Amino acid sequence: MQIYFEEKTGTFHLTNSFYSYIIKILPNQQLGQLYFGKPVRHKESFDYLLEMASRSMSPCVFEGNGFFSLEQVKQEFPSYGTGDYRHPAVRIQQSNGSAITEFAYTGYEITSGKPALEGLPATYCEDDKEAMTLHVFLKDQLTGVKAELLYTVFEAVPALARSVRYTNEGEQAVLLDTAMSMNLDLPDSDYEFVQFSGAWARERFEHVNHLRPGIQSVESLRGHSSHHHNPFIILKRPDAGEQTGEALGFSLVYSGNFLAQAEVDNWGVTRVSMGINPYNFSWQLKSGDSFQTPEAVVVYSDRGLNHMSQSFHKLYAKRLARGVWRDKARPILINNWEATYFDFTEDKLVGIASQAKDLGVEMFVLDDGWFGQRVNDKAGLGDWVANPDRLANGITGLAERIDQMGMLFGLWFEPEMVNKDSDLYRAHPDWAIQTPGRNMTHGRNQYVLDFSRKEVVDYIYDAMAAILGNAKVSYVKWDMNRSITEAFSAVLPAEQQGEVMHRYILGLYDLYERLTQAFPHVLFESCASGGARFDPGLLYYAPQAWTSDCTDAVQRLKIQHGSSFCYPISSMGAHVSMSPNHQLFRSTPLKTRGNVACFGTFGYEMDLQLLSDEEKQEVVEQIKFMKEYRELLQFGTFYRLLSPFEGNFTSWMVVSEDKKTAIVGYYKVLNEVNGPFTRVFLAGLDPELDYQINGSAVQGGDELMNIGLITTDSSAGECKDKNLQSCDFDSRLYVLKAK
Repeated sequence: MQIYFEEKTGTFHLTNSFYSYIIKILPNQQLGQLYFGKPVRHKESFDYLLEMASRSMSPCVFEGNGFFSLEQVKQEFPSYGTGDYRHPAVRIQQSNGSAITEFAYTGYEITSGKPALEGLPATYCEDDKEAMTLHVFLKDQLTGVKAELLYTVFEAVPALARSVRYTNEGEQAVLLDTAMSMNLDLPDSDYEFVQFSGAWARERFEHVNHLRPGIQSVESLRGHSSHHHNPFIILKRPDAGEQTGEALGFSLVYSGNFLAQAEVDNWGVTRVSMGINPYNFSWQLKSGDSFQTPEAVVVYSDRGLNHMSQSFHKLYAKRLARGVWRDKARPILINNWEATYFDFTEDKLVGIASQAKDLGVEMFVLDDGWFGQRVNDKAGLGDWVANPDRLANGITGLAERIDQMGMLFGLWFEPEMVNKDSDLYRAHPDWAIQTPGRNMTHGRNQYVLDFSRKEVVDYIYDAMAAILGNAKVSYVKWDMNRSITEAFSAVLPAEQQGEVMHRYILGLYDLYERLTQAFPHVLFESCASGGARFDPGLLYYAPQAWTSDCTDAVQRLKIQHGSSFCYPISSMGAHVSMSPNHQLFRSTPLKTRGNVACFGTFGYEMDLQLLSDEEKQEVVEQIKFMKEYRELLQFGTFYRLLSPFEGNFTSWMVVSEDKKTAIVGYYKVLNEVNGPFTRVFLAGLDPELDYQINGSAVQGGDELMNIGLITTDSSAGECKDKNLQSCDFDSRLYVLKAK
């Protein structure tokens, strides 16, 4: 790991054992991009990479020089209007109506470690030796606005963290209306654009398209990162697969409106941009004010998509997630929502918890319906006081009963929302986000509280802290069930209304920060109607997230597979639910529901009292297995082997750090009639070791990776033995232990 600067040639070279990233001060003092790829030896000049040509109709910077045009050169921090017609990284509206800027180099600094970003989540270091940070200072002389570009190189992972901090050192206020966190100009466009898109209950499905001239993008304008598109994209070479080939992953550590796009110009240069969505965004920078963009993390891999994903997993699990739960195996829980919905009493809840305890569950979680007049989804949100008709002894009393039976207790909140039928709304109707004179659209009969206002965040903090401080609560499920509409804040002037969406997210982060600091023993799980805010920003505060409201095991194959491209297994809330499933009404074997959920934080979403004795015994075995292997499943090295987006079979595996233990999950959606023989090629094993498979057959690591694990079942032929028959939605787990 090293950051070089060659003053004579104006060249910066950021490098570790995985990549080199080379940028240069251009002749007009702006920054140019020279190279990002496999590591190369350092030298004084890489100027041969600064390709320039005289092309007709291109505007040129210097009089009489027909070669240097910003339209042609690869840039690091582009602005629009002085020769570059592509989308910019920055745009600043000035008092005279102009938005032209020219950010010129003024200096640099190299520091050990990694600075925190004020008010924002970001990756971090526990030791300054883990990383180095380059600060490059640019300034637009006319406006006086300074831009500090931050680049952090990590020692142990092929990741580069980037962000920008703006400071108005001029005398006049300006309006910042484009503030991307990163820009990267790549020299060609021979990439496939991989995005993870969907909707409620089918989040983060993988979609692959080849880059073409023009713009391909994903974005959100919903006030949160959304079910529809994740703030994560991949550019991969067409021949890149899971184990081989070149891939670049781009991830935004942010939970609000975002934009991630790849723009291919007419000469095949690809410009990758990522940051806060410029649409409907602006930020007033008065003299002396600063603005910090969210962090973007770029991972380079020349060893395929698995290596890229494993790099994100390692960084995000250990240097983005924080707190006492970061490194701890997660408790096996039962959530009452699909068991009771709003129909419960304290005794009914204790009965569900008692049965779960008998089967080995470690935590009981009370979901929606415990507060205010919350007998359905039309009332009560905002009134965070227990309903005495349901909980005569309040949350404190219920938590005490759960504690006495030897279980942990968890609780559901939806702190960002309010119902009109609530004491909070009746007292403070102006606290709900709304535009004067306009209709208020609702979602799920609820409205969004204006978290851009400090007094609103303070009120919710006090309400939640009163409960968490007085009851034995070990876990909080933090829900958010609707997007923002009619975005307007009653306390901001007209020229600052473009700040509402971002200020909302800053208020959300502030509330999370205060609660996690005040109650460090509590495990927070983020939830946004399932996966609508499954993003790195919240992983900083809550080390796990509810992956999707859809708990159907077959649908979860695609959801969890798509999520794994960026997010660690320890971040994925995954539960075994009832069959037929409550979202799809599909019936799946209990075995398969457990085998899918174990590649996550694992729990149950049902009333276990309703199971047969045989099913209860199967639950006992699932929990026993999970307790034995959950640290490996949640923190081992994860590999995707077969994709549910490509066929009838899915397979994943995790491998221990010493490579002596591995678990393979193998899933078949539909049974086949006289199908082919099957095998799956494993990964990550020690080729010199022999592995015993499920306590019987022994094969070498080299065999399992190169010849494959035989997975043929009775669907490959006519099965005469009913005990060996396979079925639709079938699955198996293979435990491999080195001999």
